[in-house]
Amino acid sequence: MKQTTETVLNYHNRTKHRLERYAKGPESIDWEDQPDLFRRFSGCKLINLPKPGAELKPLFADLDTPEIIFPQPLNLTTVGLLLELAFGLSAWKQYGSSRWALRCNPSSGNLHPTEAYLISTGNDFIESGVYHYVSHDHSLEQRCLFNGNLPDSGILIGLSSIHWREAWKYGERAYRYCQHDTGHALGALRYAAAALGWPVELLAEWSDMDISTLLGLNRNDDFKLLEHESPDIICRINTPVDRKPLAAKNLLETSQSGAWFGKADSLRAYHLYKWPIIDEVANAVSKPTTSEPEWQAVRRPPRMVEVSHSVGNRCDQYTLKSSCTKTATAIIRQRRSAQQFDGKMAPLPMTDFYRMLAAVLPTTAAFELWRWPAKIHLFIFVHRVDGLTPGLYALPRDHAALGKLQATTLADFDWQKVDDAIPLYHLYSGNCRQIAKTLSCHQPIASDSAFSLAMVAEFGETIESAPWLYRRLFWECGLIGQTLYLEAEAAGVRGTGIGCYFDDSVHELLGIKDSAFQSLYHFTVGKPLEDKRLETLPAYGHLDLQRL
Repeated sequence: MKQTTETVLNYHNRTKHRLERYAKGPESIDWEDQPDLFRRFSGCKLINLPKPGAELKPLFADLDTPEIIFPQPLNLTTVGLLLELAFGLSAWKQYGSSRWALRCNPSSGNLHPTEAYLISTGNDFIESGVYHYVSHDHSLEQRCLFNGNLPDSGILIGLSSIHWREAWKYGERAYRYCQHDTGHALGALRYAAAALGWPVELLAEWSDMDISTLLGLNRNDDFKLLEHESPDIICRINTPVDRKPLAAKNLLETSQSGAWFGKADSLRAYHLYKWPIIDEVANAVSKPTTSEPEWQAVRRPPRMVEVSHSVGNRCDQYTLKSSCTKTATAIIRQRRSAQQFDGKMAPLPMTDFYRMLAAVLPTTAAFELWRWPAKIHLFIFVHRVDGLTPGLYALPRDHAALGKLQATTLADFDWQKVDDAIPLYHLYSGNCRQIAKTLSCHQPIASDSAFSLAMVAEFGETIESAPWLYRRLFWECGLIGQTLYLEAEAAGVRGTGIGCYFDDSVHELLGIKDSAFQSLYHFTVGKPLEDKRLETLPAYGHLDLQRL
């Protein structure tokens, strides 16, 4: 345990960006040699899913109370819609001869190391087995046909990561970004399922070895050297019909004895640089089988009510409920990562700011699948929010962490509660735009926005207790990020994750002197500036052309 903990800490410290140098990455990038963004397995039976693009009635605001959404039946059409809304294409962008796809689940550098699998057990609309989802074609590749007669336990979704696809651009720090992307994908799956009226259960007890066995990731001969997939997460989609309890042992035995098909195509890029430290940390954080707290299907927001807020001589009333009138499917498909912001934007309404922060609290429906106390807390640089003094604020996502955060950070912070509606605390007043920009690798998106933030983790004790929890901290960050992405779209603005920041400079600013707390992800929200040179094309227009 001690040795693996040291491996994790060594990786984390070695991959910090610093003001005087960045973490180790490629000395040069050949953009013509970028890895294929769409994994395919040759030699598999293909199942073309029903045409993508269907709309669902629930509003985005309805996802706050998922129990009011009428659950859709489980069939090939709804399963296809689940996969599209979670992992499918949302649009194509084109500039001159360059053309690239955007997806519903965001990814660092749009490299998409996350792969998604469908596992069917005893369903009458598709043979029981393991299927790989190809987002480009909106199709399923049958990797395994189960031989045994399994009871109908519904469907499972498995996620894995191709670390090298991310490391091609980002080098050693790429492992962090892969974990962010897994968290984003988990959030995307939750929102897609919620729009269909389906809860998502994270099967947190499973070991990496068992996930690898079920998804066929341990079949080394099926993958090219250095292009293997690492297991991440297994989820169960709880659909309306009463189904048999999932017997994990029987499922694993059935997958091992099943008929497996196909081999992964090459990602068609030259492996010029090698990053062995990524494999080292991946091995160190391999998760064993564990006992986890019982999953609670639905949690309620603590205070989704109107709140009064005094600003000078004005007293305003706000509500933490979403006022978005768009459908959930529309918000999910329009999500984008902002590339630049209008630095002269009008202040963001306080009601929108409060709503975004309320949405990431662990008691809300967005986190109903998360089975553990919150370990990620937000330090927020407020630049342009109506009624709030610019400066630094904090949002402890677990009240139990408040005292530790106060004791760890600068004594000069006043920690004044801003409002009873959410646990938002004022720390320091002042113009922090240049500070935010500098800390985020000098990127203007951190200063031209309405606000930017650092996600700070309860780090040291967490890693000491179990090294594999290192990944879970990043997943929690990604889940928060996905919620902020969609909430920003619902508010008529836009967000983007920031993976490049100067780690220890953030800690120094906050007064953090050791590894008890560490900043793991940044995020920013503002009014986007659109690049009018880019042409936007339909997500699946190429499928329509193929069918003509």
